Amino acid sequence: MSSILTDRYENVKSRIINACRSCGRNPDEITLVAVSKTKPDSDILELLNHGHLHFGENRAKALEDRMESIDNPEAVWHFIGNLQTNKIKYMVHRVNWIESIHKKKALKEVEKRASEINRVVNVLVQVNISDEDQKSGCDPEQLESILAYGHDLKHTRILGLMGMATFTDHPEKVRPEFRLLRELKEKHQHMNGGGVDLKHLSMGMTNDLEVAIEEGSTMVRVGTAIFGERNY
Repeated sequence: MSSILTDRYENVKSRIINACRSCGRNPDEITLVAVSKTKPDSDILELLNHGHLHFGENRAKALEDRMESIDNPEAVWHFIGNLQTNKIKYMVHRVNWIESIHKKKALKEVEKRASEINRVVNVLVQVNISDEDQKSGCDPEQLESILAYGHDLKHTRILGLMGMATFTDHPEKVRPEFRLLRELKEKHQHMNGGGVDLKHLSMGMTNDLEVAIEEGSTMVRVGTAIFGERNY
């Protein structure tokens, strides 16, 4: 039985399929991360029952609470928000992806905490592609040293890059930002090895996922188009 929530979800899936079709990509290459900020557990449970597995939160406490209250081992949890190093210890026991690593200090803390419980955590390095001060992420020229640090890590796998584009109602305006992230990924392929395997690009949200997919995204982070407007 469909609902408003599952109808919205299926519409987003259709958008992904159509975007892939238009640029000759396989939709199976794209992971949809449903970003459930402020929404009730019942929405996540409904999507889990519908077959969706990847969920994102942008606040550490919200993610911690969500992982504790939804006891489903199939759920895959992504942290996508501004990362404070002192919050890592509260999520590393269960989080699958930390998408917002932007400095070596954070990598060091993930490695320390994950090694204590013998887990491996997937991470993405967030790059500031919009050149906006309020957006987190390392500068592009800092990326190589962060990846070099990740080479010797045993419990932390750097599997790609993440970027947040300028918010706009005109997606074509942010194409250069997505292209920059893809070019950075391609430029740094020589850094692969050890704890580094740059194969993912997390970019694209409700307003601009089509352009992001055309530019090489493998993960899109969608909240409003699935869950509706957020409650603040």
